[in-house]
Amino acid sequence: MVRAAWWVALSFASLGCSGTTGGDVVEFQAFAAGPPDAIAGQTYSFQTGRGYGVHLTRARIHMGAVYLNRSVQTSVGDDTSCMLAGTYVVEVTSGLDVDVLSPELQAFPSDGVATSDEAKTGEVWLTGGDVNAENDATVILYVEGSAEKDGVTFPFDGAVTIGSNRALSSSDPALPGAKPMCKQRIVSPIPVDVRPTRGGQLVVRVDPRGIFANVEFSAMAKSADDPLRYRFRDDGSDQPSRNLFYGLRAGVGTYSFDWEVSP
Repeated sequence: MVRAAWWVALSFASLGCSGTTGGDVVEFQAFAAGPPDAIAGQTYSFQTGRGYGVHLTRARIHMGAVYLNRSVQTSVGDDTSCMLAGTYVVEVTSGLDVDVLSPELQAFPSDGVATSDEAKTGEVWLTGGDVNAENDATVILYVEGSAEKDGVTFPFDGAVTIGSNRALSSSDPALPGAKPMCKQRIVSPIPVDVRPTRGGQLVVRVDPRGIFANVEFSAMAKSADDPLRYRFRDDGSDQPSRNLFYGLRAGVGTYSFDWEVSP
């Protein structure tokens, strides 16, 4: 996986060298989880702004990495570098499949590293490997459940990948590489207010309400009649699939970061 350049500074800092942000360097455990009001093993239900009652029976997200930056930045979705300006102060680079229907803390395989500087911006990397690779077959989001409105029910499922099916075309023929794949895989900026301290742990929570916020289920493609089933397309070619992907990549409403310190 491609790492931010600040990792070199942290590596030297851990050996007592200068040239970093000046904060202490700490190692910590990192976790991800679904919303606090979910109950592990049970259906998670909520209402959307479009008036649908959604009942999720399965929801899983693959996070390839998470980063925190001490600067408030504009989105990497614009014609800018995928790496934000400013100073990265937290990194967790081991991937994790997160059960979004469980509020229980699920540990990333490896510890993270941070300085004690205050972070204001978060990033979630939705990748199974190299964030810049043209193709990646990793299922980043898998969902199953049903939605109902005005007495009509839409049983659904869907798997989202982020590869050539999500490639963006540059508006400038002279700059064909102006919109690399990393822009589709990095969710940023996510507002945070985190200051790492020794003895603490990072918790990233995923709220499925943000993912489904603007999905029009009545426009989904039917995948089977007996039993009735609808399926999200994995290319964003219709409104429900496109808005599911937008919700997955939303900088506000889907992801939150907290630093928890044991009493």
